[in-house]
Amino acid sequence: MAEKFCWVELLTTDIDAAQAFYSEVIGWTCAAPGHAERDYRLFFQDGNAAAGLMLLPDEAKAQGARPSWFGYITSRDVEADVAAIVAAGGTLYRPTETLPKIGRFAVVADPQGAPFALWKDLSGIKAPDLPPMSVGHLGWRELHTDDVEKAFAFYAEKFGWTKAEAIDMGPVGVYQLFATGEHPVGGMVKRSPNIPQSFWNYYFTVEALDATLAKVEKAGGTIAHQPAEVPGGAWIAQCFDPQGAFFSLVAAKR
Repeated sequence: MAEKFCWVELLTTDIDAAQAFYSEVIGWTCAAPGHAERDYRLFFQDGNAAAGLMLLPDEAKAQGARPSWFGYITSRDVEADVAAIVAAGGTLYRPTETLPKIGRFAVVADPQGAPFALWKDLSGIKAPDLPPMSVGHLGWRELHTDDVEKAFAFYAEKFGWTKAEAIDMGPVGVYQLFATGEHPVGGMVKRSPNIPQSFWNYYFTVEALDATLAKVEKAGGTIAHQPAEVPGGAWIAQCFDPQGAFFSLVAAKR
């Protein structure tokens, strides 16, 4: 069974401002879970947890991190996965840590430098199995990387991901879809020269794209890439929030 992206959280420099921005733009409600030692908040959509929110740690800033969205991939054995990732040429940024009765995690990067976290649940709480493209939740994951074939080989070997459709993007190269189950859940594409390093880009599903983009600008964010239609008929756009975190939107209609 393949490992999957199981969570996404925003690391930011102004937690209150970020809460207000995303609550306005996506329509999330926000609350603290009550068991975290630091100020950790949860965004909710229709009563279901959709994403996390926390201040960017000082140790991450010291390593060059900036406000960003950050994803977690499930792991059956965090230490073994860390060792395998480092052996494959990846990087360990934060050693394995245990949150009692919640989970174990470590922060790593793939061999081409895209950061993510490993997560082993210890809570026993099963997240609801939401339909694809559920409004207010993560709808797509996209890796911008230096070598798509090498990147796919890494994630296929470590996490059991499989190839789906490969779309010829012309000068950009191949956009390789991948699946962690029956259906594609993300894609991999060659990093543009104006992007400083490999990274994972996260798309949040909204009801209608144009109306949401108007909210982005009204709330102080900026639009990095204007709406574009993608294969399958969905519409996407890329944005920056007021603290500079990059995020993307996807909708079934413009």
